[in-house]
Amino acid sequence: MYKYTPIDQAIVDARVSQFSEQMTRYLAGTLPEEQFMPLRLQNGLYIQRHAPMLRVAIPYGTLAGYQLRHLAHIARQYDRGYGHFTTRQNIQFNWLALEQVPAVLGELATVQMHAIQTSGACVRNTTTDPLAGTVPNEAIDPRVVCELIRQWSTFHPEFAYLPRKFKIAVVATEEDRAAIEVHDVGIRIKKHVIHGLAFDLWVGGGLGRTPLLGHRLLADLPLDELRNWLTAVLRVYNLAGRRDNKYKARIKILVNAMGVEAFREAVTHRYLTDHDSDLKISPETFEELKGSFACHLKPQPAEGHQGSPDFQRWYRQNTKPHRIMGYRSVFISLKRPGTAPGDVTALQMDVVADLADRFSQSEIRTTHDQNLILPHVAESDLKELLQALSAHDLAHPNLGLISDSIACPGLDFCSLANAPSLSLAEALHETFDDLDEQVDIGPLEVKISGCMNACGHHHIAHIGILGVEKKGQPWYQITLGGRDQQGAALGKRLGPAVPHDDVLPLIKRLVDTYVSERQPGEYFVGFVDRIGVDYLKEISYATH
Repeated sequence: MYKYTPIDQAIVDARVSQFSEQMTRYLAGTLPEEQFMPLRLQNGLYIQRHAPMLRVAIPYGTLAGYQLRHLAHIARQYDRGYGHFTTRQNIQFNWLALEQVPAVLGELATVQMHAIQTSGACVRNTTTDPLAGTVPNEAIDPRVVCELIRQWSTFHPEFAYLPRKFKIAVVATEEDRAAIEVHDVGIRIKKHVIHGLAFDLWVGGGLGRTPLLGHRLLADLPLDELRNWLTAVLRVYNLAGRRDNKYKARIKILVNAMGVEAFREAVTHRYLTDHDSDLKISPETFEELKGSFACHLKPQPAEGHQGSPDFQRWYRQNTKPHRIMGYRSVFISLKRPGTAPGDVTALQMDVVADLADRFSQSEIRTTHDQNLILPHVAESDLKELLQALSAHDLAHPNLGLISDSIACPGLDFCSLANAPSLSLAEALHETFDDLDEQVDIGPLEVKISGCMNACGHHHIAHIGILGVEKKGQPWYQITLGGRDQQGAALGKRLGPAVPHDDVLPLIKRLVDTYVSERQPGEYFVGFVDRIGVDYLKEISYATH
């Protein structure tokens, strides 16, 4: 893992002191709300429906055991005993007292954590493949590049007040586990015969009110020029992006308005005229950072997945191969009956931290679909690990299945939401409560958003659910066929919105139709592509 330098620590400590003074002035009434708002947003502090919410950065989704243990302490000491992992690989605390937020930030600083740039019109937390460093055929561990972006973008004076928030995702394999095509900027790193390491650059993706897929703007760029190219993109956006309408301020709107060719020319011109040799990344810098993320594991004999039926089910569903023989990456599903997706108690955080120390090089990953990973577990330890996870309700073997749904906080917490989300996630567990049935259904991604901001990523779900308001009541639109892998696609609207109680019966009809009419080896999203949304619309609304 990357460790703070003394400069890193001094910067974070100074920000804590600065915000503490700003909070004191605000509470005393000497700092007006309109001036305080951008300051609190720069520190990840929102005012939600019921209480202040603090979003804590987990850079590129990597945590140490001691950091997760301290997050558990914060949950107990300052919140209601739990935290919520988000689709941006961060964690949120939803019930903080406003006057205690500076103390929480001070606590975070003691374990090399912060909430800087988790909100506001700036470059947000860069996300990446949650299996980074564990899979074969990586060009480089993408967290190395994410860390370079973090260092470059944090407190960047030119990009602190962009037209709107800006999100970057990075992968280093052909398989896309970070959804780069639906980000403001997506980066795929690859090996190159001339440059050694190169990258392809996607620009202009995003969800929300106007969902758009990104365009591959440029290809085969030398990786050591990454920061110069990112600077060029952000300068074009910062100067030309709209600031008169927040709904039209994202870079995707600018790219669409200018046209891809014109935007490419503008970025290339900026790169050539503003090129800064100091932004070029030296081989020494790459090597130093690669050392921070090196995985020092010795190959072991493969143990296989022999064991009880429960162990075999969990092994098949919730573990993935590791590039080093004798190891697996273990997914911890945070999608369990009776629990909001992404929620985890302080006790469970302590348990995962202890298990990471014992079995996974003291390392934990967060995922953009609101789960956790222990990335480096010896196969010989899997049975003992499963027993420990099961004792704390952390071994639900539903990874990638219909109950492994994403959901934003919705109307239960968020002041922007039109409709509840968490109750639908619970209804999924109730409707599809048989794990054998879920396995038979196969991979099926359900994603739920309480409003058009799409924090639940409903646009890129196999089945997307969007909360809308209809005559003062919450209703839901359904989309089908979205996906976030390479060759991403936006879901197609199924038909008219339906009330809350009709959502799960409609989904059940869809799934039953798929199970009865699918071809051998065909998964749900392929079935939707083959058979078409119009046909499924007739079946879905047949009883209405």
